[in-house]
Amino acid sequence: MNILERKNNIIKRLLFKKNITSNEAKFLLDKIDFDLKSYNNEKNKTLLVTGGAGFIGSNFIQYWLKKYPKDKIINLDKLTYAGNLENLKKIENNSNYKFIKGDICNRKLVNILMKHVNLVVNFAAETHVDRSVLSSEEFVRTNVEGTRNLLEAAKNNGNVRFHHISTDEVFGHLSLNDLAFTEKTAYDPRSPYSASKASSDHLVRAYYYTYKLPITISNCSNNYGPYQFPEKLIPLFVTNLIEGKKVPIYGNGQNIRDWIHVNDHNEGVDAVIHKGRIGETYCLGGGNELTNMQITMTILDEMGFGEEKIEYIKDRPGHDFRYAIDYSKAKNELGWKPKISFEQGIQNTIKWLINNQNWWRKIKSGKYQDYYKKNYSNK
Repeated sequence: MNILERKNNIIKRLLFKKNITSNEAKFLLDKIDFDLKSYNNEKNKTLLVTGGAGFIGSNFIQYWLKKYPKDKIINLDKLTYAGNLENLKKIENNSNYKFIKGDICNRKLVNILMKHVNLVVNFAAETHVDRSVLSSEEFVRTNVEGTRNLLEAAKNNGNVRFHHISTDEVFGHLSLNDLAFTEKTAYDPRSPYSASKASSDHLVRAYYYTYKLPITISNCSNNYGPYQFPEKLIPLFVTNLIEGKKVPIYGNGQNIRDWIHVNDHNEGVDAVIHKGRIGETYCLGGGNELTNMQITMTILDEMGFGEEKIEYIKDRPGHDFRYAIDYSKAKNELGWKPKISFEQGIQNTIKWLINNQNWWRKIKSGKYQDYYKKNYSNK
């Protein structure tokens, strides 16, 4: 085994460790084959993207590297159940991209990484409402404590520019006739998940007002598109139908959500980062208010099935009735608006899931976790 192979094996071993130490992280950064510091300037950015192996984060990384090919990205992800490195296979050998397995709650690791970046985009979060109902502990730990840890590191390393990804669920829910959420809507979270995200939003704003940390926040509506973990409504229903199973609908299926394609969302995040006013929040919505039943019937029609494939199940506790976003501020200040119609987006998403069955079948079987062990563990 030559010297380079030995170094690579050491790096793989460090990446696979659950709790990387300060010295190990320093060693790891020394071995990264691009000079992070040389890119800390206005023209070329070095990004720390947290949660970049998840659905939205992995789409964002691919989007950013395609649009800004001279920028550098460090992807910090703990690889919990929803983190999947196969989402990033297309760019894993890009010399401008590096993955580090780690926890945003790891103070030493985050502090070291923060010294080498000039922009943080925080996607890292526990996000599934049903899981938060079963147990809220990890939601508070990651979404609140993890965000605070990132903010502290950004503050202590030269006030690194910080963009925080949040959700419309922090605003509570709406009746059928209520006006859509705006940036001025009072917070009213109704699940442990949305309460933890609301807490993180408040912390981000507090670091702006208290420490002048240059932050922005975006609150988005329901995302859909490629690489979405198949416990979420759209990929769950499509993959179930491919497998010959029924699609489960909570209650009567009349709950309403505003849907935005992940590509539109990431273009909105890009606009906020480059054009948004520091300290401000921007709501990013798709302008597609649909009931769960409408979504279901659209998927069934597109895939050639009828209502016999629907299975009604007991509604979940505290199920919010309606979410809707008014994205006028982003449109007026940033010149952003969603481009992908729901009809086009859902058709493309169904086609993607049909053409990428190997990807989601591994997830449903749990085999996708073998990819990390194969490529990043010590062989």
